Amino acid sequence: MVSSSEYPTQLATRASHPELTLESTLEVLPLYEHQIEISCPGEEVSKLFAEDPILPGIILIDRGKLVGMLSRRRFMEHMSRPYALELFLKRSLAVLYSFLETEVLVLPDDTPIVQAARQSLQRQSELLYEPIVVQSKSQRYGLVDVHKLLVAQSQIHELAKQLINEQTQAQLIQTEKMALLGRTIASVAHEILNPINFVSGNLDYLSNYIRDLFQVLSVYEQEVLSSAKVDAVKEETSFDFLRQDLPRLIDSLKLGSERLRGVAESLRNFSHMDESKRRFANLHDCIDNTLMILNSRIKREIQVIRHYGNLPLVSCYSGQLSQVFMNIISNAVDALSEKAAAQPSRAMSQSWHPQIELTTALCQPPTGETNASEWVSIKITDNGPGIPPEIQERIFEIFFTTKPVGKGTGLGLAISHQIVTEKHSGKLNLKSQPGVGTEFEILLPLSQRSQDEEKLRPALQEG
Repeated sequence: MVSSSEYPTQLATRASHPELTLESTLEVLPLYEHQIEISCPGEEVSKLFAEDPILPGIILIDRGKLVGMLSRRRFMEHMSRPYALELFLKRSLAVLYSFLETEVLVLPDDTPIVQAARQSLQRQSELLYEPIVVQSKSQRYGLVDVHKLLVAQSQIHELAKQLINEQTQAQLIQTEKMALLGRTIASVAHEILNPINFVSGNLDYLSNYIRDLFQVLSVYEQEVLSSAKVDAVKEETSFDFLRQDLPRLIDSLKLGSERLRGVAESLRNFSHMDESKRRFANLHDCIDNTLMILNSRIKREIQVIRHYGNLPLVSCYSGQLSQVFMNIISNAVDALSEKAAAQPSRAMSQSWHPQIELTTALCQPPTGETNASEWVSIKITDNGPGIPPEIQERIFEIFFTTKPVGKGTGLGLAISHQIVTEKHSGKLNLKSQPGVGTEFEILLPLSQRSQDEEKLRPALQEG
């Protein structure tokens, strides 16, 4: 028998009110580890049940090996029958167990509580209230009372409802923020474009006027005799340099206004985050607009490589896809900055240079997908530190983040995954190798119209 005292029993209890999480397993529940050799007389079991009125059952062993389990309910029920006390109390438990033996549910202690409760309720009706045998990694056994198991499952269910409510509220807040941000960006872009159009439109006139003025001045120089006063003013104002540099200045203003116009257009295109209807969009423009907005973060240290395929217009929510591109590329920039900060400047310049590679192409449908004959693939790859394998499985979980407090909300990739999978019926895949880099692949099904346009494109180009 197995015993720590004169009785062939062993008792170990745990906290009756453990702190539960959604992933809690059986090992956190109170376990009853009463074990008794099957060769002992039945009266030993009767004593144990009498001494501990809440004991749900006894684990039966034979020289240290599990034989089965004898529940209080079945034992008391059988002992209440005529002549049962005289027949079984003085005999070995093997005799009694030959009459009471039933199917025993044995689960490892790392089984999630929710899964264990489901398996317990799937048993036959006469076994629903039988205790469950829990096996530890060290081959020790304990019993968990079904009532406590169901109470724990109920608590986890409440936690799940609370988490869903928090997630829903967070998503609503984030959606409202993004919608407000979209409207603000659209308004700002509009306010920027108005004066930029005014400046850009008048630069051509200004350039023509200056050219005409210089032409008049050239005629004056040829027809009117030079004076010492004019020569002094020309020398003082560096007139010859001004004549050469002023056209360059106008060209610089034109270039700056065009770039500012591009930024404003990118902001306006990015602002369609609260759009309610799909529209056909050029995904390359969405990516380029995102890169332009992130230009100040990418800077010159990060090399951006584009491998753009021949894509048709794609029916999508372009603003929301731009948000996905923004989240993924921003994370890539953060990862590259982290790796660059950890490397000596000499090693970075000689053996490693941070880069983001963007690849688009048409591809075959993923396995099992039949909603479109062709799909679009957008790969965003960086050569940063990579993501550890234990984190990769949770990367799209809401509120999960590896960034310090205040720098990450845990919503970016979760919302990106929702936009791609739910809004566009696509897929968002992750491949990462620590020390090598990370690749996110966005897969979107093409609508029939997009596929028809792609097939007709060569004929339209020839025409």
